[in-house]
Amino acid sequence: MSETGLSGRTRPDATRLGGLHVLADDSDAWSADPVEIARAACAGGASVVQLRAKRSLDRETLALAREIRGLTLDCGALFIVNDRFDLALAAEADGVHLGQDDLPPERIPAAMRERLLVGLSTHDADQARAAGAAPIDYVAFGPVFGTTSKRSEYDARGLDRLGEVVAIAAPRPVVAIGGVDAGNAASVIRAGAAGCAVIAAVAGAADPAGATETLVRALARGRDA
Repeated sequence: MSETGLSGRTRPDATRLGGLHVLADDSDAWSADPVEIARAACAGGASVVQLRAKRSLDRETLALAREIRGLTLDCGALFIVNDRFDLALAAEADGVHLGQDDLPPERIPAAMRERLLVGLSTHDADQARAAGAAPIDYVAFGPVFGTTSKRSEYDARGLDRLGEVVAIAAPRPVVAIGGVDAGNAASVIRAGAAGCAVIAAVAGAADPAGATETLVRALARGRDA
């Protein structure tokens, strides 16, 4: 059930977190900017768009967030901001995604958590167990297959460990991260994940909207298997 928070807005139901999460990344590794990536993700049917702005100043990040917020409202996708709950609130996003080195979820004021879905990245079973006591709505786990999109101190975890974390995190949904592409996306759903998050599989594609559509179909095959 949605919860009414500040300004009368409601926090979306966590069940909407399933499916494809596309990260609109501001890295110069991609020819498309975050807004273009978000637009393609919406056109391709992504369930969630997450703004990952590691290089932008706060003012620039907020401007990107507000533009992407408009796109996601138009297409019915959730919008999540990486790292910064304050910018997520300012942009009227649906949620914030935190890493292990970011502000702990419990430090977000309770009244603000009522406005935002909160996700937390985990990389092993111990972190997943600790997440069980945190005020969060979903767990991201990986890298499942390894990744070249961002630096990671962790080796590929594999599908067996993903399945273990799904059991540990229940009933919270788990989103698989790291090296997911159209060829392996169905397998993370069969392992129990509610969805997956991608960067390069969309941002690095010649046709980002088409790549998004292909990933969405792959996830559907995993659910139907």
